[in-house]
Amino acid sequence: MSDNGNAQRLWPAIARRERQRREAAGQLVTLARQAGAGLVGGTLALHVLSGLAPVTFMVGVGVALQHLAAGGDLGAAGRWLGLALGAFVVQQGLAPLLLLLSKEIARRVDRYCLTRFMTFALLDAPLPVMERPDVADRLTYVDEIFEQWTFTPGAATEGGIALAGRYTQLAGAVAVLAWTAGWWPALIAAVVALVVRRGRSEAFFHWGRLNREFTPYQRQTAYVRELATSTRAAKDIRTLGLIGWVEERYAAEAGGLHERLWYWRRRLYGGPFVIYTVLAVAGAAAALVAIARVADGGPPGSAAVGATAMAVQALALCARFGIVFQESDIKMVFGRGAWEALLEIDDIARGATGEPSRTRAVAGPAPAAGPVRAGVRFEGVRFAYRPDRPVIDGLDLELRAGTSTAIVGVNGAGKTTMVKLLAGLYRPDAGTVRVDGTDLRDLDPAAWTRAIAVTFQDFVRYEASLRDNVAMSAIGHRNDSAGILAELARVGLEDLAASLPDGLETPLTRALPGGRELSGGQWQRLALARSLFAVRHGASVLVLDEPTSQLDARGEAEFFDRFLDLTEGLTSVVISHRFSSVRRADRIVVLDGGRVSEAGGHDELVAAGGTYASMFAVQARRFATEAGPAGGKEMQL
Repeated sequence: MSDNGNAQRLWPAIARRERQRREAAGQLVTLARQAGAGLVGGTLALHVLSGLAPVTFMVGVGVALQHLAAGGDLGAAGRWLGLALGAFVVQQGLAPLLLLLSKEIARRVDRYCLTRFMTFALLDAPLPVMERPDVADRLTYVDEIFEQWTFTPGAATEGGIALAGRYTQLAGAVAVLAWTAGWWPALIAAVVALVVRRGRSEAFFHWGRLNREFTPYQRQTAYVRELATSTRAAKDIRTLGLIGWVEERYAAEAGGLHERLWYWRRRLYGGPFVIYTVLAVAGAAAALVAIARVADGGPPGSAAVGATAMAVQALALCARFGIVFQESDIKMVFGRGAWEALLEIDDIARGATGEPSRTRAVAGPAPAAGPVRAGVRFEGVRFAYRPDRPVIDGLDLELRAGTSTAIVGVNGAGKTTMVKLLAGLYRPDAGTVRVDGTDLRDLDPAAWTRAIAVTFQDFVRYEASLRDNVAMSAIGHRNDSAGILAELARVGLEDLAASLPDGLETPLTRALPGGRELSGGQWQRLALARSLFAVRHGASVLVLDEPTSQLDARGEAEFFDRFLDLTEGLTSVVISHRFSSVRRADRIVVLDGGRVSEAGGHDELVAAGGTYASMFAVQARRFATEAGPAGGKEMQL
């Protein structure tokens, strides 16, 4: 009963593993197609020729020895030695050519995979999918693979093709053994070679699968290491005296990771290595005994020396077949892992959205998003990061074209989430966002990106030139120097380019030669200039999320004095906690619990005595100042 139970468990495991092997082979075929049939076919043929070359060399030398030992025709011996020399020259000549062709295959495949990876990360994947821990782990894994450029999907593809040479060599060695020593030594050598090869490759396969499960631990270790070695957190670590804490944290994270690695290495490679080594030695010994018996039973004389030499060399080649092939196995296990991670990410995105990541390409062209003429409407919109806790819950809101709308509310009211829904970064769980009556999901995403300019509160500080930092919002117009300077002037940075050593070409980071760093307020103004540059080149919707959070009181006042001029003719949305900012908007909307609780003008909402009026009164008391000795005035909110 126990044997039957073991068998019932064993056969499904074997079937599952065979299915995995077929899937792996199918993945390599899929990747190889990206390199082109001609290149792959030619490289495959040359690998087969490369595998035949050492067998030919072995046969040529062995037969030549037979002729020489038997005192036969020296001309025949010379011809066989010439064949061996030719095989040697061919093998040496093929090595650099195969390296060149393999690198070209890897380059083409990696270009395809990297394009797919970046397209997913920058365009196809909904932001909530990108923020999931399981997706983050896979993205980190793929990113590290391409950062190292060693075990990429392209390397896996060229490694799989290189196996053709190895198996051709094995087949040739088995044939030589059968010819020189009989079928029994050949059969023993072939079985041992394939069994040991299968066992070692299986262990390596499981290690590759297991290694991906360590990604969260590797990510944590890399995070602490990056904290300790980069300038991003250097000020805090030094001023807070956290050097010891960072060292202890890194030791703990790295120690936990390495402990897991070594445990599984011993488990996967310890016992199996001993078993397969014993099997290989026993098989080789049995084959040697068989070869010796054939040699003893053969015709007397030294002519059998050549045959015996060929048989022993062929046996040695079979015995070495169980090793891990550096040019193939390592590349296939780790490189194919990156491709599998890409496929898994795609499956996760499909499961989260109910559609494949390239839906737009399948469904055909979507309506273009031109200038907004009527406005944007949120109709019964619901969105939740967790199903049981909606952030936006039944939002009905109209953003009329050509007007400015201010959004206010307490922290967590859903203001920034609403902006991300408007920008198309999130998709509503229920309800619709309509642009001039068309569902935002039906618009061409690239066209809508060009139609909307957004400055987020956590805007990006690009380690690039001043020119590129402004032109990022309309990068096709990066050579519009006059436009860049004009938008810098509109946000109060009219003298910035002139103050930098290389003007617009100055890198905005000290990490690059000739670079300069900006203050927090300058960076925020620059981010505003970036959005205005997009408006200059076609965007008709402007969204500003806490646009003055890093400006001083004077800078904030100057900006909002210009606010109506900056947003004239645009459909604009501004989010701010500072009520001195929002009161200039055409319409003020209060979000509470993910929906609109109040809407109207500043005076109207204050007179209503609701949430807005209470929040305004609290902020007014906070910022009001008593008249000083010099006769100061109360701050006007």
